[in-house]
Amino acid sequence: MNAPSSSTRRTLSHGALQGKGLGLRRGLMSALEADFPSAIDFFEAAPDNWIDVGGRAGRRFRALTERLPLVCHGLSLNLGGTAPLDDAFLRRVKQFLTQHGAVLYSEHLSFCADDGYLYDLLPIPFTEEAVRHVAARIRRVQEVLGCRLVVENASYYCAPGAEMRELEFILAVLNDADCELLLDVNNAYVNGVNHGYDAAAFIAALPTSRIRYLHVAGHLREADDLAIDTHGAPVADPVWALLAHTYAVHGVRPTLLERDYALPPLAELLDELASIGRLQRAAAASALAQA
Repeated sequence: MNAPSSSTRRTLSHGALQGKGLGLRRGLMSALEADFPSAIDFFEAAPDNWIDVGGRAGRRFRALTERLPLVCHGLSLNLGGTAPLDDAFLRRVKQFLTQHGAVLYSEHLSFCADDGYLYDLLPIPFTEEAVRHVAARIRRVQEVLGCRLVVENASYYCAPGAEMRELEFILAVLNDADCELLLDVNNAYVNGVNHGYDAAAFIAALPTSRIRYLHVAGHLREADDLAIDTHGAPVADPVWALLAHTYAVHGVRPTLLERDYALPPLAELLDELASIGRLQRAAAASALAQA
């Protein structure tokens, strides 16, 4: 079977994704069921955690995801790995995406397995060989799923064997694989701190046409030159500023608030979603005034 051409590849749904979204975590489900907030425009969930989940847990998941558009964000495709892609798992993912009416499917631009799963997202070497390898795997994923994959710029703490900059690597993969980009604004900030580059310039150099949606999250600032991507804290002020910059450069994009650990009361997450909404409205008003 030949991979679909750029003219025939599609997204998973014709419905437009917009606004501000929240990662659907089990620890939030009771609060969402008790008083479903109107402030959430879409959910994001990892198929890896929900495939084949039935019973009461599966019914609760479906009841929530039927209320709003669902984005699926994968954890275990192992795009940068050397082991063969798991076509059987990909087919199960495709079935899950169809079953739940997912709007899109994203994955990390990293590797997470060798002889077995490593339970971490590890950096892909920034080399021409790695570009060809990863792009070929993305094209295979797109062939099986019948739609574009959306890949996320990952946080990383070392760059083994790098022959090019992170930006050059990402641009090359996007072009070679003809896929889309999930721009994680927090990851860009963290990487800028840890590797000494200008995160705002990095974001500005990304191709607007490839950016499908955004992530923001919290991190831990260990030192002036060390930030750890934790998803376990509120979004920091410099990341909010970088999100505003992203909207100014690329236009308003759907934006997902990630919080995986140390979950606060839902009301605190809704306050952060309100901050996203304010930045989106301000950016839209500014663009309209300049038109």
